[in-house]
Amino acid sequence: MIERYLRQSPLAHLGLSGRGQDDGAPAQVRLAERPFSGLVNLRGPGADQTFLDAFEAAAEYALPTAAGASSVGGNTTALWLGPREWAIVDARGEPDAGPRIASRLRAALAGFPAAVTDISESRACIQISGAKARATLQKGCPLDLHPRAFRQGQCAQTRLAKASVLIHLTADESAQGGLAFDVYVARSFAEYVWFWLEDAACEYGANAKL
Repeated sequence: MIERYLRQSPLAHLGLSGRGQDDGAPAQVRLAERPFSGLVNLRGPGADQTFLDAFEAAAEYALPTAAGASSVGGNTTALWLGPREWAIVDARGEPDAGPRIASRLRAALAGFPAAVTDISESRACIQISGAKARATLQKGCPLDLHPRAFRQGQCAQTRLAKASVLIHLTADESAQGGLAFDVYVARSFAEYVWFWLEDAACEYGANAKL
């Protein structure tokens, strides 16, 4: 685990906190980095009920078993990536969230053929929200993001402007804060995806910030 004083978010060098200030007009797209999101990759026997029960006992919520589903418990969210794979996320921005989640799960699942890997430092999380967030993503994503096909809580691994990403719809249009997606991308592609999103959202009056 990297030392705290050396830790820097993937997009810190862009100085986002000094950009995209409100000009009085409501932005139809808002972009923000969610720095230091905890992200743990979990692989295990998804068809084994004792494995699922052991996870639930440790996390106090159940792993999702349906394709593209998610489940929430406390401060973490489990995203279904495949029949034997999940992403466990804590997006509050606590630098030690990933190691803490990984440690707890390794202890709880020690007796199973499972792998728990903290990948927090290798990923960036970009939040895109606002009325035109869906339209912006759809410009570069082959996934059907229409509300009838992609509902609140759903997630999927896909491509965005040729970059591999994990997209999670955290809130739909009916939510109090409006439409919002979290986009997880490899750290090395974070700057590219950020600039692509900024460009794609220009016509909607994007407001970008840290």
